[in-house]
Amino acid sequence: MHTGTKHFPDHWTRKSSKSGAGHEWRQVRREVPGGGGREGSGKSAPLTGQSRLLLTVNGLFAAANALSGVFVNVYLWKAKHDFSVIGWFTLVHHLSMALTFWLAGKWVKEHNKMNCLRTGVAVAALFYLLVLWFGEQSADYYVLLGAVQGLSSGLFWLAFNVVYFEVTDPDNRDRFNGAAGLLGSGAGMIAPWISGFLIVRMQETNGYRLIFTLSLIVFCIGVIVSFFLKKRKTSGNYEWFLTWRCLRQKDTAWRKVGLALMAQGVREGVFGFFIALLVFVHTGSEMKLGNFSLLTSAAALISFMLAGRWLRPEYRPKALLIGAVMLVLIIFPFFWKVDFVTLLMFGIGAAVFYPLYAIPMTSIVFDLIGGDEESVKRREEYIVMRELALNAGRLLGTAVFITVVSLTRSPAAMNWLLLAIGSSPIAAWYWMRKLKADKA
Repeated sequence: MHTGTKHFPDHWTRKSSKSGAGHEWRQVRREVPGGGGREGSGKSAPLTGQSRLLLTVNGLFAAANALSGVFVNVYLWKAKHDFSVIGWFTLVHHLSMALTFWLAGKWVKEHNKMNCLRTGVAVAALFYLLVLWFGEQSADYYVLLGAVQGLSSGLFWLAFNVVYFEVTDPDNRDRFNGAAGLLGSGAGMIAPWISGFLIVRMQETNGYRLIFTLSLIVFCIGVIVSFFLKKRKTSGNYEWFLTWRCLRQKDTAWRKVGLALMAQGVREGVFGFFIALLVFVHTGSEMKLGNFSLLTSAAALISFMLAGRWLRPEYRPKALLIGAVMLVLIIFPFFWKVDFVTLLMFGIGAAVFYPLYAIPMTSIVFDLIGGDEESVKRREEYIVMRELALNAGRLLGTAVFITVVSLTRSPAAMNWLLLAIGSSPIAAWYWMRKLKADKA
């Protein structure tokens, strides 16, 4: 039996087409209560006050991570000079995050999801406290640090995604995703540059300690701001094995979505840390890495701003295809040479085209969760399913990375590795296209 309340706000659900085809990739037209007009004529609806406050918390989380996130990997690299150590740190992070999503699902479903979000931010602060405590020996504790960072990410993003689903609807979801990307890009543009500047200008150890301390402070501010978010209602009992049951059914849309999300995760698992690390390895300068983040995030800020404003549901399939193809093509300059220039070309190209790929991927999945009342009742379980699929892909990509770098450091092998892993967005587009074809 499915548990939960009988009725949910209309804006959480999508209407099916007249033909009964299900949830199509198009703008939803909803009857305006009390009138015969229609909401959603193709323009994005404005964001609510709670949506803006949630964006503020997300922006603080992004800013704190942007200050130090890239440089944690550099910090570990400088201690060991071993790609596999960074790979293992990342692998433990993703494994811890996946387990946290699954286990914390019960907390978010049946208890206080806002406390889960706050705890995630607080544990992120604890992570940087541990890095400060371990100092130059941090690389020896990469398993513990990866587990703590994964715990933080799992708690924060599970609660964030559930609340995000509840405070947005299909008419403003693309706008919210664009705004979130805009904030993330803004933080990614300014914070790493400041960090690189401080590390270079100060004695190296003091510079790293300062930026890790600043991240700790910003996370604490994020915890305080989160108390202004309203407590969300809870209902129903958590279904521990819904993910397994859905993925076993061949005719369910979630099987195709799960495969698409796994493909998306394969790229994220490696490119999320390796490109920035390559910039430092090839330049040897934290300031150059800060400049790289400044330029690429500036391009991403403009791209997310335009995509969030103009990307409508009916444009998602084409945007997804264009974004996926371009994310693959921008890898090819590495076969000519890998230096700061080609890495910057890649970074700017990824920044420009990633929103075309990421925004539709996110919005389509959350619209599917809001497809009917039964899905809405189990929104926490479906969000857990989404994150488990993403992390399965991240674990796969990172495991492949560790295997290859443990066997060879050949530049040609690295290029082919990047191309193979970086081509996964095409697979993500293919499975999303299959989802659309089945519903047509």
